[in-house]
Amino acid sequence: MKQILIVEDEKVIRTALKRLLERNGYYTRTAGSVDEANSQSDLNSFDLIISDLRLPGEPGTQLIQLVKHVPILIMTSYSSLKSAVEAMRMGAADYIAKPFNHEEMLSAIARILDATNGSQTKPNAPSKASLPANAAPQRIKGIIGSCQPMEELFTRISKVAPTDTTVLILGESGTGKELVAQALHDISKRSKGPVISVNCAAIPENLIESELFGHEKGAFTGAHTRRQGLVEAANGGTLFLDEIGELPFEAQARLLRLLQEKEIRRVGSVNSQKIDVRLVAATHRNLKQLAKDGQFREDLYYRLNVVALRLPPLRDRGADITELAHVMLKKYSAKIDQLQLQFSECALDAMNRYHWPGNVRELENAIERAVILCDSDLITSQSLSLEIEPLSTPPSPNFLASEPEQHEPDSKELPSLEDYFQRFVLENQDNMTETALAQKLGVSRKCLWERRQRLGIPRKKTQK
Repeated sequence: MKQILIVEDEKVIRTALKRLLERNGYYTRTAGSVDEANSQSDLNSFDLIISDLRLPGEPGTQLIQLVKHVPILIMTSYSSLKSAVEAMRMGAADYIAKPFNHEEMLSAIARILDATNGSQTKPNAPSKASLPANAAPQRIKGIIGSCQPMEELFTRISKVAPTDTTVLILGESGTGKELVAQALHDISKRSKGPVISVNCAAIPENLIESELFGHEKGAFTGAHTRRQGLVEAANGGTLFLDEIGELPFEAQARLLRLLQEKEIRRVGSVNSQKIDVRLVAATHRNLKQLAKDGQFREDLYYRLNVVALRLPPLRDRGADITELAHVMLKKYSAKIDQLQLQFSECALDAMNRYHWPGNVRELENAIERAVILCDSDLITSQSLSLEIEPLSTPPSPNFLASEPEQHEPDSKELPSLEDYFQRFVLENQDNMTETALAQKLGVSRKCLWERRQRLGIPRKKTQK
């Protein structure tokens, strides 16, 4: 029998929750504060702890620091959703908003306990302690990359995919957000169910509610038949909403109901129906700022931003650019039966110098075009048709915006720092790429380029 600790200062709620859980086969203990719970019980002996966020004395999140492997479900009011999201960042398993009904609470408990059981180490599997310290994170099918930001992304995908937690994917256009959404589905418990992808920016505003939630016959002009929506089509699987920042306010309200109540209502219908779907959303926009500006529902933002996966832009992925380029070259060369095609050194250098505003999608388009138009076995920088910014281009006026404000440097200090930078670049640029130089100096490639402009250090021309 699973043992659950309830930490709630309101006696009515504490007693009612205790009765509900015991009627459903759970053994429960109760406490009115964190101090009381810690003094009366061994917190690590429970399978789950359910705690109110606001308690006398220490807040409920303090329990996260007091346990080792016990999941914690945070209860909170709607007005404190921001704090609940912060609790999840601190390590809480999930949160549930008050007032909740019995089904919501039991469903949340079952989901957390199932996830906890699934994550237990199998008898024949090596424990984390027995794995080598430098063991690489699990690779994700269909996604290429070995730089540190991608390694961290793979690790987070592997952790969050087996759960039913809502995921928000953040990244510039062309970074592969849909690939990540597909990976989350493929390694989840819903992998045998459908995965439905919807581009919210591609559906007319007056049709998006009907497309997502369906409609009844006669609900509006042109609704000649009853129609199932895309949310219903994803039942039992994953719903991927790309460019969710473009979702109209009316549809946002319906989506919030789906996340809170796990039910939808077709346009023109008076009846609701339960839906079992995992939501994955993606955007290249700043939803937090949109919420502050009143262009996106704040309550929906906090519901979506439970776990955020941030995809790095291609320009910050270092050697991944070359790795991706070779994979794409092999792919498109095979299509035209020209497997002998190779990149010249100048082409590789151009790809590493280019800013890639369109990210991986732009890289793929450039290589496909070069493969088709190439007149020899060697793809040159001209074949890629990349517009590399000339050295005469002035640096952005905001290029120091990300650097902290400092006092005016001493007249003796500034030349020594600039001299070191200039000497290091001039001595090493013949045998190091721009990416390697930037990494050694502890700056981004963009910062390296801007400082080159400021100090008048030209790049050594690559011999073709």
